[in-house]
Formats: sequence, structure tokens, C-alpha cells
Amino acid sequence: MIQIERSREIDATPDRLWEVLADFGALASWVPMIQHTCPLSEQTEGVGTVRRVQVQRQTLVETVTIWTPPTTLAYTIEGLPPIAGVPVTTWRLTPQGPSTSVTVSTELDTGRNPVRVLVGRKVLERLGLAAEFMLAGLAERVGSAP
Repeated sequence: MIQIERSREIDATPDRLWEVLADFGALASWVPMIQHTCPLSEQTEGVGTVRRVQVQRQTLVETVTIWTPPTTLAYTIEGLPPIAGVPVTTWRLTPQGPSTSVTVSTELDTGRNPVRVLVGRKVLERLGLAAEFMLAGLAERVGSAP
């Protein structure tokens, strides 16, 4: 298992941040690098909610696996090359006085196959960059960008 993690303190309550994260199909409205998102399930919240994410020519399908308002949201990411496996991204919101520490971590089970480990590291490198864009977009959306 390999993992990448990015964090940022945002001047907003966990409840306010959760409002944005919980609108699961609206990711493209606050992350500029994403061209389009839309729900793929009738369910709009909770475990099992599914969205389609378009990033340039890459189409991803994300399915919620953990939904614990207002602290934790996790989802699988499908649509990467099969050798990359299926990453799991987890958002954790931790109150820090008037602000909130927001951590985005993504883990990937590569097993011991050296090629999968190499590919997995490259995938996580890109997902780490995406996490930085998402954290910046979230901060801007709630009005606390620097």
C-alpha cells in the first residue's frame, strides 16, 4: 500500500466545508482543472453515491465508500489504466478553533509487483497535485483563499 497526503488549514467550520464536499456532483464548480462532473446515481448523498469526473481526455468514476458528516468523505476512483489499480481518496475535516484542518489522502494497493509500484507512484504524484488544486478550490469556494 502506498499513499500520498496533502493538507491545508481553511478558515471555515467543518459544517461549511462539508456543504461543499457533500454536493458530490458539483466538483467542477470549484476545481478549475476539472472540465465537467455529473452524478451517475439517483442517490445524491451517502455511501454508494457515484459521480463522473472529466479531466481533459480522462474520464473517471468516483464512488463514495465513507460518508460521515461533517468529518470524513472517502471514494474510490475508477477509470485509470488497469495496472494502476483503484485509488481511494479520503477527505478528513478536523476543527482547529475557528478554522479547519483539511487533509486529502489517497492510497493505492500496488502489491509487491515492481511495475505496479512504479506506476502507482506516478499515479499518486498526479493525484497529489490534484489534491492541491482541490484544497485551493475548496478554500476559494468558502471564501478563505489567501
